[in-house]
Amino acid sequence: MDRDGVERLLDEAGAGSRRLRHALMLLCDGQWWTLADLVRETATARRTIEALLRELPLEDKAGAFRVPLTDTPAYQGLFAVAPPPEDPVGHLIPHYSHALERLTALIAGAPRARHVLDHVSATPETVLRRALLLGARFWLPGARLLCVGDHDLTSLAVKLVHPETDVTVVDIDERILAYIDEQRLGVRTRWADLRLGLPASAKDHDLALTDPPYTPEGTGLFVARALEGLTDDGRVLLAYGASERTPMLAFKVQQALSDLNLTYEAIYPDFNRYFGAEAIGSAADLYILRPTSKTRPAVTSLLSRQPATAIYTQGPQSVESHQDAPEPAATGVFGPGGFDPDLLVGDWPKDLPQPRVKLTTWLAKPYAAAADRVAVALPPGLEAALPRVLLATRAGHVRVLGPALPAVPGVLTAVYELSTASGALDAVRVPQPDGDAAAVLRKILDNGHAKLANTWREALIALARAQGTTLTKNEARTLIREAAPWAEGLTPLEAPAHRLSDLQEAVSTTVSALTGTT
Repeated sequence: MDRDGVERLLDEAGAGSRRLRHALMLLCDGQWWTLADLVRETATARRTIEALLRELPLEDKAGAFRVPLTDTPAYQGLFAVAPPPEDPVGHLIPHYSHALERLTALIAGAPRARHVLDHVSATPETVLRRALLLGARFWLPGARLLCVGDHDLTSLAVKLVHPETDVTVVDIDERILAYIDEQRLGVRTRWADLRLGLPASAKDHDLALTDPPYTPEGTGLFVARALEGLTDDGRVLLAYGASERTPMLAFKVQQALSDLNLTYEAIYPDFNRYFGAEAIGSAADLYILRPTSKTRPAVTSLLSRQPATAIYTQGPQSVESHQDAPEPAATGVFGPGGFDPDLLVGDWPKDLPQPRVKLTTWLAKPYAAAADRVAVALPPGLEAALPRVLLATRAGHVRVLGPALPAVPGVLTAVYELSTASGALDAVRVPQPDGDAAAVLRKILDNGHAKLANTWREALIALARAQGTTLTKNEARTLIREAAPWAEGLTPLEAPAHRLSDLQEAVSTTVSALTGTT
């Protein structure tokens, strides 16, 4: 037993020793604590807790610890004398036990975390408390909430507790979007790589919530996109945590927020708790941020710069491991077979004569001039955008070059014949198909930037006219709503992969219904 060692740790922590004293009190109360549980309960960095454990006489049982009851009197004078800061919505949790039970099952059944996307699951209690705090602080009936990334499934918690709230999720992880839709709680899902843009249908929200990568680049980008999706008088709820050992990192993140000219309405310390992230005490604060009159120009300025692919804390897209991709060589730059494009998309050598367009612009709106042969440079880290890159054009031949091009949804074979060779994907446009359903599907996919339901509606009306009958706009909308209630307001470029895969059957259903009425 080394009481002197414990006192030394507490003295070194000074006024910040309150968390350590809390941990000491827990270890002395007779209960068994695992390291992970102690970190999460006290919101203290793992290394700090480990330093305390090294100074204590501990009993060990199956990986759990406690101070023997015979030794606890020696430490009683060092305990924290006050409880932790009060939880602003903790008193409400007993009234929502049914929602907590459902969320516990939903989080347990969710797709596994992807470390390359900085996924760390929030506890079910945290997700419920986020929903309760939203309802305690804002009027949610009819309000529109945008979840900017939602591996934690906060969107589902909000719909369980406040079903009258309109909730939209944008995320790069196709598995999360599919899982949220499987729950049938009325959450809208949109695919987005925030480095490339926010979906057009994800604008004009009253509130936004994000738990971003905890880097200055990642937090700045996610908050900027959240602000882009808000009305002028909206609010952003941000989860962000840093270890008490790394105040400089927290400063850099808060500096990125300051650059967006935001005002801080509230900060709830250690509000969020996680399964993991022990380096930051398995905890994060919850910020409530409000835009000012100078925020939108700052957001526009930040988002107009070339997108950085390195925004995460780990993996090949982490800030630490990032290296600029080498500029392709001028000779053989377009891959095998002597491909001769008339338009370049992305970053290419400056001496190439072809006109070019930024990847972000390519995905944001249709290219004004007709282009038959397009070469796309897809940087490392942005491979998930490949299906959207192909849907953004009507070019006859698109060649995409990148280091690790993924498979594309099978529905794209309705538009392209696809082949791969030597790090290049060739997409050659196929002729217009035979068959009514195939023609309607092709019309939708040929208009990647347009609202899917609108293109679908006009294609059904044109099909009815060709068959010598009449279909009104309202009748067409009803057919589409019955076959694909998720399609309203969505463009093919925003559609999650599972919705693109569902599209062929849904289109066939509407065409069959139309044919059956003629």
